[in-house]
Amino acid sequence: MSSSYKVAIDDYRRFRRDGYVVIPGLVPAADIQELREHTEDLMQGRVPQQHPDTPEADRLPLPPAHLSPLEKAQLVARIHMLHRQVPLHERYLLHPRVLDVLETLIGPDILALQTMLFLKPPGSPGQGWHQDTFYIPTHPDTLCGAWIAIDDCDEYNGGMWMAAGSQIEPVYPPPKTEQWYGDRQLPGVPEVAHVSDTDDARNQLSPVAQRYPQVVVAAKAGDVVFFHGHVLHRSKTNVTTDRFRRSFVSHYCNARSFTQWGPITGPGTPRQDPVTLMSSASHILARGDTHLPYAQPRFGTPCAALEDPEIRRKNHRYIPGAVGNLATDAMDMKPATPEQDD
Repeated sequence: MSSSYKVAIDDYRRFRRDGYVVIPGLVPAADIQELREHTEDLMQGRVPQQHPDTPEADRLPLPPAHLSPLEKAQLVARIHMLHRQVPLHERYLLHPRVLDVLETLIGPDILALQTMLFLKPPGSPGQGWHQDTFYIPTHPDTLCGAWIAIDDCDEYNGGMWMAAGSQIEPVYPPPKTEQWYGDRQLPGVPEVAHVSDTDDARNQLSPVAQRYPQVVVAAKAGDVVFFHGHVLHRSKTNVTTDRFRRSFVSHYCNARSFTQWGPITGPGTPRQDPVTLMSSASHILARGDTHLPYAQPRFGTPCAALEDPEIRRKNHRYIPGAVGNLATDAMDMKPATPEQDD
């Protein structure tokens, strides 16, 4: 795109107030068509990485040839981290218009962490109430998801539901026998079990979600839902007989945040520093700069990680600061230069 996408003030407010915001038509129709065709090829076993001659580390599962097209499409509900194996997934993880919005919400420095392709054919179950930061902790806590709708979605084909405003909740920790993150430092914060369980009677986050308006997030193909790492969200069964609910979902954090998260799958397996146990070096610097390690995009998708480090550091040396003009009583944003006196 020749110019960056500018987030409207009302959308910024919605994200802060509700914990999520839908940006209509953010991803162009031609891009969505490419994603849709790729997803259909993947379901039917036509993606190059599914060819038997593909090196084993990059090879993706091939559906059995005897199955019907519908049966093939129903085999898999979601696939994780394909940006480490498929160039197209890396491109959509680093989609410029998605990064434009993230610069405003969590930026200007952005680390790209994760991709998931959801296929959700008719009849597929949903996922119960959960918080993404429960699974992907960052410090400082800056996690944000970006959910690209490949198909139109609503309450019938398994669209997302949000507990609007629940981003103000802490991240509820699991029982201590499980090695997951949670805000245990808060006195009296309860442990929760069966997070993500679709049975509300078992999922102990359900009572928390009941404190907030539960809103189905209807979206058109090309819309992108940005959501805070703490906001409680879920999906329900796709009850239609003929509609998929496909989506491309990525997670990001501010590139100045420390993380130890990273699933060990395929090429680009997380490189964890032996001293700090930090795994930032396995994730891609998408925008801005950072003092922490980072990974290069495997397939060369343009992003900050590929910029000359000296030029990148110079361009991001100073952050904007509010400056007052005593003559006019007006405020403006200027680069804050620590070397200069007030």
